[in-house]
Amino acid sequence: MGWDKHSYGYHGDDGHSFCSSGTGQPYGPTFTTGDVIGCCVNLINNTCFYTKNGHSLGIAFTDLPSNLYPTVGLQTPGEIVDANFGQQPFVFDIEDYMREWRAKIQSTIKRFPIGDRLGEWQAMLQNMVSSYLVHHGYCSTATAFARVTDTTIQEEQTSIKNRQRIQKLVLAGRVGEAIEATQQLYPGLLEHNPNLLFMLKCRQFVEMVNGTDSEVRCFSARSPRSQDSYPGSPSLSPRHGSSNSHVHSTGADSPTCSNGVMSTKSKQSHSKYPTLSSSSSSSSSSSPSSVNYSESNSTDSTKSQQHSSTSNQETSDSEMEMEAEHYPNGVLENSSTRIMNGTYKHEEILQTDESSMEDSCPQRQLCGGNHAATERMIQFGRELQMLSEQLCREYGKNTVHKKMLQDAFSLLAYSDPWNCPVGQQLDPIQREPVCAALNSAILESQNLPKQPPLMLALGQASECLRLMARVGLGSCSFARVDDYLH
Repeated sequence: MGWDKHSYGYHGDDGHSFCSSGTGQPYGPTFTTGDVIGCCVNLINNTCFYTKNGHSLGIAFTDLPSNLYPTVGLQTPGEIVDANFGQQPFVFDIEDYMREWRAKIQSTIKRFPIGDRLGEWQAMLQNMVSSYLVHHGYCSTATAFARVTDTTIQEEQTSIKNRQRIQKLVLAGRVGEAIEATQQLYPGLLEHNPNLLFMLKCRQFVEMVNGTDSEVRCFSARSPRSQDSYPGSPSLSPRHGSSNSHVHSTGADSPTCSNGVMSTKSKQSHSKYPTLSSSSSSSSSSSPSSVNYSESNSTDSTKSQQHSSTSNQETSDSEMEMEAEHYPNGVLENSSTRIMNGTYKHEEILQTDESSMEDSCPQRQLCGGNHAATERMIQFGRELQMLSEQLCREYGKNTVHKKMLQDAFSLLAYSDPWNCPVGQQLDPIQREPVCAALNSAILESQNLPKQPPLMLALGQASECLRLMARVGLGSCSFARVDDYLH
């Protein structure tokens, strides 16, 4: 090795290094049986050094090409070598060497000259952070940030809070209510986005299987909190409806209940698609249900039809704030309660006799185990099939729709949908992409960016690093975007 063209080698018999030549250069000590020889190729500066028994012997070659392959030359018959490509710890402290180079690369990034544009860049970053907070509905935080940084929020706070509430409905599995709230607050949005409407309806069917959507929840004699995978959601049964409406709408009178969403007789949605209506509307009591929320930092005590100056303050502490609680993939855990995908258990319930432990944890059932709810789910599925067929006639075949519908309907083929090949659909985390798609569509309908500039910038930076790695720029290995997000 090293004698042939484009080959490089370190020989044990004389300790010389060879670079495309039969004439070697003095480099290091000789090595023999029992020695551990390492070879480190640095793709950042295109150099190579060898190690002997964990000690670096210094740079052997420079200006190396990127397409190198490891080779070992054996001279005596019966010789054996053990090759370690990282499956075992190296004798040489490669981690310390990598830390050294990581620090060099990060220092180069930090020393990048900004010059006179510092103020301009700071203003740009502040606007990006502000738009990110607004995009995800962090209304109070965005307001506080704008006040401190003297930035302007492009969207009205009422609109931000409306989007926030719709997102919370989707994340709570109450998709039917989210659809109605969207139709009420943003008329025509879903009708002009049939793909989004179909996605929402398929998700609503999944939530009906899960027992979380109000289409099936309203059939229960009571509205147990056990179905809520996300905290902060009130009872969904119309008879338990609150008189407090948080949906910002004007000109509404004579409210009626449908899926737990405040609607009006004067404003009705006229969709050209088959109506997937709620069979529970006729069973509503005279007290209208509404979209309301309870949070750890919420002290909302306003009453229906009452709009005091306090309740209209955009930065009031009584306003619902999504960042008030942390939802790790739809699961909230603390010392007193545990909420996990349709199961709500108080600590006192868990503190039972071991012999009755199984009885205290009943198996989840389709639509909460209610026969009427199951019938409603099947009817909803028929209506969803009709919607799919109409969209197919109007826009042609759609393989994505077909797969979405098949996956949703496949849940009914199993006695335990939560533990089946397609059961991942019931995981609360699957609500997040649906929530993001609806939020982006609402923003786009208001002539606002459907993606926050901060996320676009991060995506572009990550893609840039991937392209650098593809062309062999080794320094990108130590320039991770995540390192600069803390």
